[in-house]
Amino acid sequence: MSHHSAPDSSDAALSLPFDFQPRPRIVFGADSVERVGELAKSLGAQNVLLVTDPGLVAAGHVKRVQKNLEAEGLRVTTFDHAAENPTTACVDKCLKAAKAADIDTIIGLGGGSSMDTAKGCNFLLTNGGRMQDYWGVGKASKPMLPLIAIPTTAGTGSECQSAALIADEKTHQKMACLDPKAAPRIAILDPTLTLTQPFKVTACTGIDALSHALETAVTKKRNPISTMFSREAFKLCITALPRVLADPKDLSARGRMLLGAALAGMAIENSMLGAAHAAANPLTAEYGLVHGKAIGVMLSAVLRFNGAHPGSRKTYAALAAELETDPSFAGNGEVRGVELLFSRVEHLLHLAKMPRSLKDCGVESKTIPRLAEAASKQWTATFNPRTAGQKDFEKIYQEAFDPRS
Repeated sequence: MSHHSAPDSSDAALSLPFDFQPRPRIVFGADSVERVGELAKSLGAQNVLLVTDPGLVAAGHVKRVQKNLEAEGLRVTTFDHAAENPTTACVDKCLKAAKAADIDTIIGLGGGSSMDTAKGCNFLLTNGGRMQDYWGVGKASKPMLPLIAIPTTAGTGSECQSAALIADEKTHQKMACLDPKAAPRIAILDPTLTLTQPFKVTACTGIDALSHALETAVTKKRNPISTMFSREAFKLCITALPRVLADPKDLSARGRMLLGAALAGMAIENSMLGAAHAAANPLTAEYGLVHGKAIGVMLSAVLRFNGAHPGSRKTYAALAAELETDPSFAGNGEVRGVELLFSRVEHLLHLAKMPRSLKDCGVESKTIPRLAEAASKQWTATFNPRTAGQKDFEKIYQEAFDPRS
């Protein structure tokens, strides 16, 4: 058989047009947060809104950032009420603080929720209206204020994305509001800020970051640039996550996780996500399951579902080859590679103390059809490499309901 007979999946990825806008500027390193004042000034800041949450006030991070900004002669207003899974009401509260202080620059310090709240506030402050007006892509017509993102968890990769994820206060519908103008100008990746995360947060955000790398690697929208980010993010997360779970004070592993999450965020920005996220969101909406946990419980079932797709199987085997140091491995084919990848992911889910099944999460089997219907309507489902309709999601949930059976 000649090498030229079948186009491989990377050729397919290369034939798709893409529009790559490299952003944000990434400042990485231990104690790099100490540069926040100087970096804010480089964006012309004089009057800053710092968006964060009460946990980070308690951890002392907020004071550290405030002091640094003030040392550079900047005025700082702190909004420390960012809540998990921010809603339209959350954003409105933040907007009130921003308007009262007449700010010119926003800093989001925290997990995905602080950064989402900061982005949401930026939309409304500069473009008016309500969050619902920006649901979708590119709905903001006016320029937005410069935003600096400082993640304190290695998870969402929101610091490298132009989307604000805000839930409608009344319907609980998660609205993805994407606009290039909403992307942070600068992301400060300082691993010292992630040392204070409790085990549960490290585990949930870490599994989320790993899932971003795995999902973006196979989506229909992937391209050569997103593929590079996905692969690098995967290598960083799969090797660093076991280390931070075993030793929370391992600064080098914390740094690798933070960079892995950011690169996975850049991959999402270029190739979107797939069925694991589509299946996880209804679990959060219906059962209040923390996002990372919902991802963790669905991930294996989705990987196996996508493993039946030839292009994805090839990609999974290529990712597995990144893990395998044994030179004889290369000749042992796709099947072994894919199984190796799946078992490594399973092992990590175990180390992260993720629930083993939907049953363990208190999900009732009778709600599966309803969950499947909601999952099939999620935007991310449309990018999954293997078409996933309601019946497919029923099978995926069924497998995750009791994988041991």
